[in-house]
Amino acid sequence: MSRLGVAIVKQYERGVVFRLGRLRGVRGPGMRFMIPLVDRLWKVSLRTVTMPIASQQIITEDNVSIGVAAVAYYRRVDPVKSIIEIEDVESAVGQIAQTTVRNVVGRSSLDQVLSNTEALNEAIKKVLDLTTEQWGVLVQLVELKDIELPPSMQRAMAKQAEAEREKRAKIIAAEGEALSVGKLAEAADVIARSPIALQLRNLQVLAEIAVEKNSTIVFPAQFFESTRTARDFLAREGAGSVAAAPVPESPSALQGNGEMAFP
Repeated sequence: MSRLGVAIVKQYERGVVFRLGRLRGVRGPGMRFMIPLVDRLWKVSLRTVTMPIASQQIITEDNVSIGVAAVAYYRRVDPVKSIIEIEDVESAVGQIAQTTVRNVVGRSSLDQVLSNTEALNEAIKKVLDLTTEQWGVLVQLVELKDIELPPSMQRAMAKQAEAEREKRAKIIAAEGEALSVGKLAEAADVIARSPIALQLRNLQVLAEIAVEKNSTIVFPAQFFESTRTARDFLAREGAGSVAAAPVPESPSALQGNGEMAFP
């Protein structure tokens, strides 16, 4: 209907009017009237466009071939430039986005691509902004959404991750052993000062075995030595207690005091 002099411009659109091939201005949303057969109106959408970037094979800086797919979000901010400066802005943005992804990813190593995707996304967006600004287009966001690794690289990375986990497990086990040895050394010092503690520990082990309801109980050889040591210790303690007790007076002394003497 623009050729008949009437056009409806929607809220999210802008109308660029040409009169006999010359730019006459931009029309906002609503019903717009023009000179029939003289003016022509081009509608430009200002909404954000979601543009998928097809997966492509890229060789990284460390010579690894990977497949990378991405997605870009852009919108036209200058309706005039998006029509005058370029013929097909959507195709142009798609081509430059695909080329930029290949260049930026190709200058990065595989580890950077996998672990530092945010920096790569920002670098791609910055390059696209510099290029598309002259077309009246603003690139809002670029995201690498799919990174495909070759099967051999996947196996190698799986082995590396497994080895890393085993290393951490061995380190933790070694630290536990070191702590255990320290505690055992402290326990040995306590037992050396008090031999009865070893017997109590052996009794505790026997009690723990009894809880499991086992039919066979094995006595360690040192248990008997510990029992003998504990018995000697108690004997020494008893002898010391007897030596410290007061000695009763002799029968002759009792007789001298007028007490009855016992034979």
